[in-house]
Amino acid sequence: MSSRDGAVAVLLAAEPGRMPRADARRNIERLVEAARAAVAEIGVEVTAHEIARRAGVGIGTFYRRVSSREALLEAVLDEVLAEMTDLAANAAADPDPWRAFETFAAAYVRLRAESCGIREAVGGACGPNLDPVLGEIQEGLRALVERAQKAGMMRADVVWQDVPFLLAAVATGPRTLRLRAGEEQWGRNLRIVLDGLRAPRSQGLPGTPPA
Repeated sequence: MSSRDGAVAVLLAAEPGRMPRADARRNIERLVEAARAAVAEIGVEVTAHEIARRAGVGIGTFYRRVSSREALLEAVLDEVLAEMTDLAANAAADPDPWRAFETFAAAYVRLRAESCGIREAVGGACGPNLDPVLGEIQEGLRALVERAQKAGMMRADVVWQDVPFLLAAVATGPRTLRLRAGEEQWGRNLRIVLDGLRAPRSQGLPGTPPA
């Protein structure tokens, strides 16, 4: 597990110089749980009133327990993204480099597919405060990609910066060209992308890699 503090701990630490009462802690825990679900379903534009409603507290309690909607969402998103750094570290312990990359890629794409807020956060919608944890995910993914390439298991004409764009493209909307996505369409898309990344490949890629 990551040594990073979770969202509840971060918000409790912001309490001004005193230990919060048990009911205050419970309210923070409810707000974190509600915010996490609301961000996944609605995205980062979810309102404080909607989070408070889901948590079963009034808007006054919301602002007594957290300094702002933005502070709550930042703590929740940081917590969820930190879980991805843990997944990358756990995957890296797998002795099989390709299986390690594949395991992380599947977990990363699933989270993107199931959470509107995470898709927005990794796309830069939440400003620079999440840059440190996004940088950790970058480094974890880079290490997995380069290890698989060094082992000859991933095509060498791909740079690691290509991979986040490929994984981002896997999650799809429910409809396109009058077609409806199948169950776990993202899983089908991911398999095609993973097969395309496996070595050996005889054809090179056009254009220049992402910067």
